[in-house]
Amino acid sequence: MATTNGSILATQSWDLTDFVVNKGHGVKGLSEMGLKSLPKQFHQPLEERFSEKKILDQVSIPLIDMSKWESPEVAKSICDTAENWGFFQIVNHGVPLEVLERVKEATHRFFALPAEEKRKYSKENSPINNVRYGSSFVPHVERALEWKDFLSLFYVSEEETSAFWPPVCKDEMLEYMRSSEVLIRRLMHVLVKGLNVKRIDEIREPMLLGSRRVNLNYYPMCPNPELTVGVGRHSDISTFTILLQDDIGGLHVRKDNGTEWIHVAPISGSLIINVGDALQIMSNGRYKSNRISVPLFVNPKPEAILCPFPEVLANGEKPLYKPVLCADYSRHFYTKAHDGKKTIDFAKISDI
Repeated sequence: MATTNGSILATQSWDLTDFVVNKGHGVKGLSEMGLKSLPKQFHQPLEERFSEKKILDQVSIPLIDMSKWESPEVAKSICDTAENWGFFQIVNHGVPLEVLERVKEATHRFFALPAEEKRKYSKENSPINNVRYGSSFVPHVERALEWKDFLSLFYVSEEETSAFWPPVCKDEMLEYMRSSEVLIRRLMHVLVKGLNVKRIDEIREPMLLGSRRVNLNYYPMCPNPELTVGVGRHSDISTFTILLQDDIGGLHVRKDNGTEWIHVAPISGSLIINVGDALQIMSNGRYKSNRISVPLFVNPKPEAILCPFPEVLANGEKPLYKPVLCADYSRHFYTKAHDGKKTIDFAKISDI
């Protein structure tokens, strides 16, 4: 498709959808056409657009050094930031830096594939639901499309990974998951201990750490970035998310009930942790999931029941959330566009 067709794409939605979604070119393909202006399908409503005026100057999210993770001071920092911020950045976390670099290189390799290769992993063509390539979030229900391509990889088994994950990145992503396991368990140990939960038994472990999913997100150059977003404001449905971003930056977060955003400046070798909706529910709202790259989602098992820990309610605290099947919560999340923190209302007790 020639560069001169940019004006056609901007006025004919079926052409754009076919090119971006059906033919697998993604927004990367649009960006490489040399468009002079952003197609109107990506124009976000005014209230969703981002501007420098919404950014807090000279403010950053907490940075925690994990090299002495057994220290009470480190544990207190983690729990305090989970309660007051919902997200924090960590260094000396134990995941080898060369593993993180290989993940970023593999991400670039996948999105550099020809469209016909990436299309093999689209919703219509992927041999399994656990491997999914696409653009935006849920295109058919969104008022405006997000300027993003993604590859989502849900881990089930070594056999499925070997057979179905894209060869250009599967080894690196699997290595990343394995290398993060110690960090995941350390974080979970500290966070649940801060909720007076003494141990994670065979029932609670799958509720907290039952599944893993890694997303590879790609944000191409955009002709009018002020009119669109890479990912709309949202919170994750995970227990918590480990996010790796590159050196370009662009990630912004905001504290609960805040109106201004904080830019998360890239720090070489760091990882960003954010509390997900599942842990907010299990903590009865004490830990806050954020609004919001390569995120690694640490999720409950689909059959897990999400509800506040009894230990959290032991002092008579009133439950804010009703028991919800994790699969139902996830299904609700993926049937609508990104809408800030509204997803968690699905689990709220209505008379609170």
